[in-house]
Amino acid sequence: MRTWFNRDFLSLAIAVLFITPSAFCEVTRIEEGNLVLENIPEIPADVIERMRQYQNVRSAVFQDWMPNDQGILISTRFGETYQLHSVSGPEKARQQITFFDEPIGSAKVCPDSRQNTLLFTKDVGGGEMYQIFSYDLGNATYKMLTDGVSRNGAILWSNRGANFAFYSTKRNNRDFDIYTSSIDRPDEAQLILQVSGMWNPLDWSPDDKSLLVGEYISINESHLFTFNIANRSLEQINPSDEKISYGDAAWSKDGKGIYYASDEDSEFLRLRYYDLASKNSTVLTEDIPWDVESISLSKDGSHLAFMVNENGMSKLYLLDTSTKKYHKVPGIPVGQVTRVDFHPDGDRIAIIINTPQSPSDVYMLDLKDMSLERWTYSEIGGLDSGSFIVPELIEYETFDEVDGHARKIPAFYFKPDKGDEPFPVLISIHGGPEGQYQPYFNPSIQYYLKEMGIAVLAPNVRGSSGYGKSYLKLDNGFKREDSVKDIGALLDWIEKQPELDPERVVVYGGSYGGYMVLASMARYNDRLRAGIDIVGISNFVTFLTNTKEYRRDLRRVEYGDERDPAMREFLEKISPTTIAHKISKPLFIAQGLNDPRVPASEAEQMVEVIRNNGGDVWYMLAKDEGHGFRKKSNRDTFNHAMVLFLQEFLLK
Repeated sequence: MRTWFNRDFLSLAIAVLFITPSAFCEVTRIEEGNLVLENIPEIPADVIERMRQYQNVRSAVFQDWMPNDQGILISTRFGETYQLHSVSGPEKARQQITFFDEPIGSAKVCPDSRQNTLLFTKDVGGGEMYQIFSYDLGNATYKMLTDGVSRNGAILWSNRGANFAFYSTKRNNRDFDIYTSSIDRPDEAQLILQVSGMWNPLDWSPDDKSLLVGEYISINESHLFTFNIANRSLEQINPSDEKISYGDAAWSKDGKGIYYASDEDSEFLRLRYYDLASKNSTVLTEDIPWDVESISLSKDGSHLAFMVNENGMSKLYLLDTSTKKYHKVPGIPVGQVTRVDFHPDGDRIAIIINTPQSPSDVYMLDLKDMSLERWTYSEIGGLDSGSFIVPELIEYETFDEVDGHARKIPAFYFKPDKGDEPFPVLISIHGGPEGQYQPYFNPSIQYYLKEMGIAVLAPNVRGSSGYGKSYLKLDNGFKREDSVKDIGALLDWIEKQPELDPERVVVYGGSYGGYMVLASMARYNDRLRAGIDIVGISNFVTFLTNTKEYRRDLRRVEYGDERDPAMREFLEKISPTTIAHKISKPLFIAQGLNDPRVPASEAEQMVEVIRNNGGDVWYMLAKDEGHGFRKKSNRDTFNHAMVLFLQEFLLK
């Protein structure tokens, strides 16, 4: 994406069981621990048992290099949540470092190995008010450095490790000011850049006297600046009247320029070099018609690795900074490369590889011979990953035209390899809305395919990233319902496929994808069996009013400003709560109580209006979660319930 910035029912004791009156329906409510479950039947033992292997899949995420070349720092889950572990070498055992109930976010090791210190972020209950902690690797002690209530992140160590920079909202709980702190007094941060809006530190200059910082307006507009720490001067890089979207960026190691990705004069994010003296910008990847999404420079600055999102799949490239020539790295498995980091010696690159048949693991690419060595081996619950199904990339025609021809929407099509045709269908709609479905390893999808015989279609409807900035803008403002029409066109496509059953289709999605589920259920009620909405928007006006203040202006750029009377009227008109009377098919709604993005009130009001209309709603609320389910027990419970929901309303 273009941004700098997811228990068994048998063990449930019924804590509360009562009947709640509504206009036409009764509600069975169970509370156990942090979960509230309404109208969700007891899950049969066979469902829980069949899912057990699929729910015991792990992955490994590279975080940083350990001090003194002692291996790598990763995050992985061996209990409820992702925690930090060290791995000393390829195929070596993981050694757990942190043991919190809440998951660890990001982590950065101090580049001064004498300090033996790392910094990490962690929130509480999914509220995304991330705090920064220091951790002493020598004595295994930690300390919270921030205030405990604001949002903090984008930790960035200086090259020498004497200082670190980060953003924080502690001044007013809205704006992302930039702070620095020293290794000697890490909890005494200094405000160095007071701003309005969302800003991030991106890189230190080689002499550690300046910072490269980014201002994020929207996915279509952002800005880059150099910031001199001593005199507090801010200078914009590549100033332009054009609205430009900037991606990843890094200071050249000689200090003379900036490498960055932007869509200036282009549909896609291209790799560029900006000369600080001449103020000229040069395009380095003119012939790559896809987004450059991440870049990493070797310590000596001789090589730059960058990743390209090619139609939803990752391609890794290596550039010689002296000649500016680059080549695609061979031998990378087809899938997603989600992290690229040079080793301090510059001869190796740590990369995270994820494919539809294998979860995320850490590999080392040796630049001397381009050999790839796997370091972590994440468990897949004893399943045969070689039998997992790889999707086919398809395109289908939608309702409007481009250059006199029907516009085509890309989608990934997972087709079951067993069961009877025609197959029932699950349409999975991504969030964002500027997200993009990419075929990652997903054990739940493999379960639907292999254990339930359900085909899965994951469309990248208009407004998705990865297909150029014109495509990205096609659903903005008053065009919002056009993306919903793309789902209607997908239903038309399903009707033409003899192996798919158009009479058995369910829509599923989270966040903005949850809105798409609710809107699709209203518009295509007679063509859908049911819908599954996770943390979805049910009314744009109440969403924009109640989402966290630091996000509000960012979302107004995408959805429209509800303070404008005409836009407010339009948003109210298309909101699912307004058109809920058109929905007569069952819904499953799931929500985290502490969600700062889409507040729980969005789910609650949708549940209420559907029930008042006499509709059937299953509802799951997790009191210790935010925008999705990060704790394994909560995620397992949701997956059990979703499988039962599909059995009841799609397969029967």
